[in-house]
Amino acid sequence: MFRSYQNIDRRKSKIIKVGNVKIGGDSPISVQTMTNTLTSDAKSTIEQIERVTNVGADLVRVSVPDKDSSEALKDICKNVNIPVIADIHFHYKRAIESAKNGASCLRINPGNIGSVEKIKEVIKAAKDNNCSMRIGVNGGSLEKNILEKYKEPNPDALVESAMNNIKILEDNDFFDFKISVKASDVFLAMGAYTMLSNKTDYPLHLGITEAGGRRSGSIKSSIGIGNLLLMGIGDTIRVSLSDEPEEEVKVGFEILQSLNIRNRGIKIISCPSCARQQFPVIETVKKLEKSLEDITTPLTVSIIGCVVNGPGEATMTEIGITGGGNDTHMIYIDGQKDHRIKNKDLVPYLEKIIRKKAKENYKFIN
Repeated sequence: MFRSYQNIDRRKSKIIKVGNVKIGGDSPISVQTMTNTLTSDAKSTIEQIERVTNVGADLVRVSVPDKDSSEALKDICKNVNIPVIADIHFHYKRAIESAKNGASCLRINPGNIGSVEKIKEVIKAAKDNNCSMRIGVNGGSLEKNILEKYKEPNPDALVESAMNNIKILEDNDFFDFKISVKASDVFLAMGAYTMLSNKTDYPLHLGITEAGGRRSGSIKSSIGIGNLLLMGIGDTIRVSLSDEPEEEVKVGFEILQSLNIRNRGIKIISCPSCARQQFPVIETVKKLEKSLEDITTPLTVSIIGCVVNGPGEATMTEIGITGGGNDTHMIYIDGQKDHRIKNKDLVPYLEKIIRKKAKENYKFIN
């Protein structure tokens, strides 16, 4: 039987809120990214957050290494349209300031904050300002005692660190948090997340940390995050690339779209092209991907260069084109043959009919 994500039993997790975004339970799996601007430069950070919002980001994280950065949050959080997560590593005062200055979530490891008194102060600030938290365990920054115990990062080490940090928050009457156990090694991360998913029902933030550049990082993230999602594990995702944050968001949505979890924008099904192609498939796809980036309405498009697989693919998409002989191609609408075109400049022609269909779909959905 054909199997889809809808047939997979998603892990039952608690629901928390990051600003107005629900994480966990049956809530949509959210896509987030992280800015790479200096957070203290509020103007540049706001502009970058606007760009990631435009490509669909549900949440955004900013690093808060100093007081100038936590102060900048006052301006940043008031001028963006998605919840902001403050990334804190060691200084508890930065966490308190971030919560007071508008952050919707704090990314911390309670064990790194210091004394119980300091942890209680951070928790009070979070509670007073309706701020959730993320326990962020990372294979590259495990606690010294855990590394000494396990000799190297492994799933047991990451999960033990996570469980220790969970206990600190629970012991201080705080339960509004999610957890990540990231590693740059795909198998290490998958092992840790799988193990942790059986030990707790808090929502899980998925990611392969420091995954690499756009190509290699996208592949590693797709394998790791995709496999976990197929096991029903995961409530929010971040693709970590050595690239612009907008690319992280795009790849995140591609992963979700490939698994039919969340559909956003144009989903292009295209052939790799060969000697049978009747028009330049690769060039056409590249240009359409670029020109249609602004469309958010879900729409499937097939672009196939010849009649071998073209008709079959076109019957399963909303817009399709199949290459034919003598520069004549068949256009399909809603899986049905609609009309032939000849000697057309394909990219602007296809863009026009795709935009028309996307507009119709938008009206229908809304």
